[in-house]
Formats: sequence, structure tokens, C-alpha cells
Amino acid sequence: MRRLPLPDALVAQARAYASGDASPAEPRDAATVVLLRPGAAGPDVYLLRRQTSMAFAGGMCVFPGGGVDPRDFDDELVDRGLWAGPTPAEWAERLGCEEPKARALVCAAVRETFEESGVLLAGTGADSVVADTTGDDWEADRVALESREISLTEFLEKRSLVLRTDLLGAWSGWLTPVFEPRRYRTWFFVARLPEGQVTRDVSTESSSVTWAGALDAVAKVEQEEILMLPPTWLTCLEIGRLADPDAVLAAAQDRIVDMFMPEVVADGDEFILSTPPHYTALMANR
Repeated sequence: MRRLPLPDALVAQARAYASGDASPAEPRDAATVVLLRPGAAGPDVYLLRRQTSMAFAGGMCVFPGGGVDPRDFDDELVDRGLWAGPTPAEWAERLGCEEPKARALVCAAVRETFEESGVLLAGTGADSVVADTTGDDWEADRVALESREISLTEFLEKRSLVLRTDLLGAWSGWLTPVFEPRRYRTWFFVARLPEGQVTRDVSTESSSVTWAGALDAVAKVEQEEILMLPPTWLTCLEIGRLADPDAVLAAAQDRIVDMFMPEVVADGDEFILSTPPHYTALMANR
């Protein structure tokens, strides 16, 4: 796929930041989760199309996720035995950040996935997973979480559940370019849709939701049928090369997230956004 050149106005904006004539916005930490299920030709991914009125990525197809909430830093969640799987220290190594932030990112990933899709990566113990979250009582708790009436810790305690952090895999990290007015430092996770659970169109920020083959989603972007930001498109491209969700999670086992910020680079007489080297190789083989 040939990457589209950047508009002249965006190139000029990027140069203003590079020269110090403009000050970049402070990035907000965020987490997003690529929900996976077996598909006809590789993994399927769950996508939400954001409302066109949204200030950031309006009209784009994205994975469930969002910003880290201050209450995601609640260390009581671990102290009260509500955490199962790799420790916050182990997650800190995988995510390339300090331990409190790693704990908060994992909590945000699970919380946002439940808020935006109804899928909950939690169980009554380290070897169990909730099988159904479609009842009215679950929906009431989801809304309470989304509206910040209760914290994730309070929700898990109420339900006598533990966070199944072992169901997540670390995948990649993307930092919004300096010339964007809204910036996010986003950690990408992967997770298989738990058996028995179903996704639901519950997010107030999306106009529609769908399951799609990862490579089918890539093709739809290329055919201009849907829109995606480059990190989402590239993630679909990479995941779509793998056989199934198990292969994706296996590939995530040894990953250490290295945060990447796209920059404006020359492409002949035009300008494009840079990509990490291994993604560039994937694109070249399209």
C-alpha cells in the first residue's frame, strides 16, 4: 500500500513545532485492547466506529479503549487480592514504564474494554472467567463504572471477582505526533474474547460496532470503505498475518513495548508519517 502524502498545511504545522515556534500538547496516557476471536481466514478483531462529532479520531474505526483514570492507580486492588496473573512489576517490564503506571494501564485496559464492549476479563479466581455479562445487573454496573460512580476496585469487590491480567498480552505503544492538538501515549494490548461472553454495542462514543477479519479491515481501509488511524491499520495488518488468537497471544508473550511517535519524513517530493521498521517491511509486502 502506498501511503498517502500529508497535506501541505499539516507539514507546515509540523515544521512549526519542530522549529520551536509552537508548543506540543502534553500527552495523556491511554490503553486500548484488540479483542480477538477465530475467523474464517485468521483472527477477527472487534472495531468501534467513533462518532463523527468526537474531537479526537472522529469517524475512525478503533479498538475499545480510552484514557487512564486517576482511580486506575488504586493500589488497594492488588493489596486486597483482586489481581491475578503477572504482577504489576512484571507488567512494568513488559510495558516499559514504572510499576504504578503499569498497574493503572492494565486496570484501564480491562475497565475500558468492559465499558465499551461489555466484555470483562475477570473471574471468581485465577482459573475462571466470567461467562455472561448481558444481564440488567451487569449493565447497571457497567454504566456505574463508565459514569465513575464506582471504581474498578469497588466493582470487583462487589462481584467477588479478580482481575485476570494473564488474559492480556502487551503488543505495542504509540505516541501521537507533536503537531496534533490532542495527544495520547497509548499502550496496545491483545486479548481473546472469553468463552461464553458476547460483545455488545454499548459505547456512547461509537456510532456502530462490528467484528471483522483483521486483513479484511485492512482491505476496507485501502478501498476507502472505512477510516483508521495508522496505528490501528498497522496493528490489523500485523495481527492478520497470524493464524488465530492463540498465535497472537503467543507472539505477545515476549514483547517489550517500545513507544513510537510518528514523525513527518520526506518521500521523494512529498511528505509522509514515519513507521517502525518492522511495520514498514509488512507494508512493503502488501
